[in-house]
Amino acid sequence: MTRSELRENIFKIVFRAPFHDTEEMGEQEQEYISDLDEAEKDSDIDYIKAKSAAVIEKLEEIDKLIEDASKGWSVKRIGRAELAILRVAVYEIKYDSDIPFKVAVNEALELSKKYCEPEAGAFINGILSAFAE
Repeated sequence: MTRSELRENIFKIVFRAPFHDTEEMGEQEQEYISDLDEAEKDSDIDYIKAKSAAVIEKLEEIDKLIEDASKGWSVKRIGRAELAILRVAVYEIKYDSDIPFKVAVNEALELSKKYCEPEAGAFINGILSAFAE
């Protein structure tokens, strides 16, 4: 899988998090992973599991960072797809030193083109630009 495909799979798992408690999330992740093509490499599956778990583990911290950067927007007001994209991108920016800032932003914008309304890209870019320091 390409890095973009890996990130998209992580986004899809993170998207499910608000709808399930901790126990159910494990089942949801397993169900999602089992639906992936059997030809996928184990290392890709392991990466998706590890990264999605890391993002979900830090949701409270990440949501606080998003709220601080969004100046007056509660995460409750942000669309679910946009929020999941932001969560993955903010995790990459703040906690994953292997991902350059520009890559995290560009990948978030690409996901928004695929899963969100057209104007979501500007919103996501605006929030992520607050992390450009």
